[in-house]
Amino acid sequence: MGAKPIQERIAVVGLGYVGLPLAIALAKACDEVIGFDVNTRRIAALNAGDDTTREISAEDLAQTTMTFTDDPAALAGASMFVVTVPTPITDEKRPDLRPLESASRAIAPALSPGAVVVYESTVFPGVTEEFCGPILEEVSGLERGKEFFLAYSPERINPGDTVHTIDKVVKVVSAEDEATLDRVAAAYEAVVDAGVYRAKSIKVAEAAKVIENTQRDLNIALMNELSLIFDRMDLRTIDVLRAAGTKWNFLHFRPGLVGGHCIGVDPYYLTSKAEALGYNPQVILSGRRINDDMGRFVAQTTIRRLVMMDASVRRARVGVLGLTFKENVPDLRHSKVADVVHELRSFGVSPIIHDPVADADEAKALYDIDLSPLQDFQVLDALVIAVCHDQYVEMALPSLCGMVRTGGVIIDVKSMLEPEQIRADLNYWSL
Repeated sequence: MGAKPIQERIAVVGLGYVGLPLAIALAKACDEVIGFDVNTRRIAALNAGDDTTREISAEDLAQTTMTFTDDPAALAGASMFVVTVPTPITDEKRPDLRPLESASRAIAPALSPGAVVVYESTVFPGVTEEFCGPILEEVSGLERGKEFFLAYSPERINPGDTVHTIDKVVKVVSAEDEATLDRVAAAYEAVVDAGVYRAKSIKVAEAAKVIENTQRDLNIALMNELSLIFDRMDLRTIDVLRAAGTKWNFLHFRPGLVGGHCIGVDPYYLTSKAEALGYNPQVILSGRRINDDMGRFVAQTTIRRLVMMDASVRRARVGVLGLTFKENVPDLRHSKVADVVHELRSFGVSPIIHDPVADADEAKALYDIDLSPLQDFQVLDALVIAVCHDQYVEMALPSLCGMVRTGGVIIDVKSMLEPEQIRADLNYWSL
């Protein structure tokens, strides 16, 4: 068998939704790939053949040649480092660069002359060169641009998406010089069938990534604002969108709860940089406010509907189906369903919550939410269908409606059901 196409020893730092699929793909084209993560439980699970993110099958984990480790010493000798750690925001909605700093400090002692460090984490323009680069220089004692080199290739992983996988989506690549760009492009070209796009600079690539999710955030915000308007007109938003969608250039976005670690977070990286430069962004932050408030709106609509049906709010039995930020994905970070639950609690309601893919311990730790079995969803005054997990989609309509008492309420956040199919004695509403 001939040599594999990637002639690098690669270390992938951060093995979450982004890093693990990338590392698995690289290992098929490279003789040696090290997967590093500080989460010892995560490493133990991967070594046992279990990916809790559900992105990689047990079969693929068993077949991979890569090594999983939580020991920074194992990074020594790598010629290319790929950083895929999360970039969250603080409670004040400012960029939290601590994961990037920690990753850079873990990498720096392992740097050797000629090494390349590729960052994939979503950041505002300038972070790679102005924040990460100096940390690597300080800790390693090596000179950037001469003894080690920086690159940036924004991740485009879509959790739970089995169609737009890493090999099928064009990969943007950038680096501080042409020779480094050639190395990075060659590595990604070996695993990305769709090819790579060479950005003009690292800052251009950083900016391209942060506006991808900002654009999507704003389009969903428009749909959410339209849904607020149409609700006052007693129009079902999905009916309007289906009609408008018959035009060839209509963009097919839907209203909903915008959570997760990307769309609901990334725009704040751009707006914080803009504010630091003296510009007060208006459209982006306006869209963020609309999307951030949708969980509260859904909860308040549930309360209003209960009142309309003469239900006692404080004694109401309310069930919520789904807690994760996205269907069929176990990720609970920044779930806006939690906002719905907390707002319901502010009215004295104690909702029960079910999710077939979420981790119960994580739900409790993040949101103080206890998950309940589906058999508890009986004689409900209101049912909130918050996340369209396959398990819920595949349930027979009578089973879903059967959870709700006569005269009860169904709140269909994602318009999973059709009003004509709902029992006449139920009060149905969709976003």
